[in-house]
Amino acid sequence: MATTKTTPQLMELNLGPQHPATHGVLRLVLTLDGERVVKSVPHLGYLHRGVEKLVEDLEYFQIIPILDRLDYVANLNNELSFVMAVEKMAGITVPERAEYIRVIMLEFNRIMSHFAWFGPFTNDIGLFGTVFLYCLREREYIQRLFEKVTGARMHYHYLTYGGVRSDVPADFKADAQKLIDRLPSVIDEFEYMVEENEIFRLRTKGVGVMDAATAINFGASGPFLRASGVPLDFRKDEPYSVYDKIDFKVQTHTDGDCFARYKVRLNEIRESGKIIGQALAQMPEGPVRAKVPRHIELPEGETYMRTDHPRGEFGVYIVSDGKGKPYRMKLRSPSLANLLASCVLLPGMVLPDLIATVASVDIVLGCTDR
Repeated sequence: MATTKTTPQLMELNLGPQHPATHGVLRLVLTLDGERVVKSVPHLGYLHRGVEKLVEDLEYFQIIPILDRLDYVANLNNELSFVMAVEKMAGITVPERAEYIRVIMLEFNRIMSHFAWFGPFTNDIGLFGTVFLYCLREREYIQRLFEKVTGARMHYHYLTYGGVRSDVPADFKADAQKLIDRLPSVIDEFEYMVEENEIFRLRTKGVGVMDAATAINFGASGPFLRASGVPLDFRKDEPYSVYDKIDFKVQTHTDGDCFARYKVRLNEIRESGKIIGQALAQMPEGPVRAKVPRHIELPEGETYMRTDHPRGEFGVYIVSDGKGKPYRMKLRSPSLANLLASCVLLPGMVLPDLIATVASVDIVLGCTDR
C-alpha cells in the first residue's frame, strides 16, 4: 500500500516589536513548524532617530549628551569612544587624574549594565522575581554614587574632551570602596541562586551555541564573542586610558552557549571590581580637565576610535572638514553585529530556546537603531 508524504503546516508568527521577551522594540518574523523555528527574520528600525545625521548640525560639545541616549544602559561607555576620537584628532592630552576617574566610572557602568542584563534574563527563562529584584538593588547602589558624581541617574553627560566635567566628591573613594567590597559576596550569592537551579541549567546549558568562527565572521564582540572562546578585549589588545597600568584578566568561556554568556558577564563583574580597586589606589591628585575651549574645530581628516563597551566594540568614526561640526560621523554598534550573528542560531530551535538565546545576547535597540 503506497504511503503519502504530508507537507508540514507552517505558521508565521510576529515576535515583537512590543513583546516583553524581545528586550526592546525588536521584531522577529518567525516561520514555525509547530514549536520549532524554521526561519527567523529580524526587522529593525522601530527606534531609529537618525542620530548619525543629526550630529552633522551640532557642535562637538553638543553631541555628547546625544550619545547617552543610544545604549542607555551603558551611557558613559558611549561617551568615551566619542571624546577619545575628538582628543585623538585635536591632540588633546587628558590629565592623569581624569583618566583614572574615567576608568572607575566606566567599570561601574559595566557592572550596572551586566546587572541590568542578568535580572531580566532570569525572568525570560522562567526564574521570575527574586534575582531580578536583587539585581535592581545592586544597580541602585551604583546609581546613587553616579547621581552624587554627575547629578543624573541615567543620561550622565559626564565625560568630555579633555577629561571629565567635574571632580569627584571628597567621599567618593570611600563610597566606591564600599561598593566593590560587597561585590564578591553578591556574585557568589547570584551564582548559588541560579547554578543550583535545575530550570536555569536546563534552559541555558547547550542552548544557543555559537562557535568562534561564526561569531568572528559576523563581527561579534564583547562577552558574546568571549563566551565562544575568543579573548578579544580592547582594554588589553589596544590599551587606552590607563588600562595598561592595571592588572586584570580577560574573561572567556569555551562552550559558547547561554550559560557561557551568563558566566562571562558575572566573572567580568568580579574583574571590574578589581580594576576599580586598583584605580582608586593609583588615582593621583591634580586637575580633571585639560584647558580646552567648549567650541573646538578639528583639523581636516578622519579618525576611528573603538573601546570595549559592555556589549562589545563601540566605535566612532569622525570625518572633519576643519569646521566646528563633524562633516560625517558613523557609529559602530556592538548590539547590531551580535544580534545578526545570533540569528543564524535560531532555525531549528524550539520557541522557548529562541527566547533564551536572544535574551542571552544582551542587545540594546537604542544603539542598534541609531
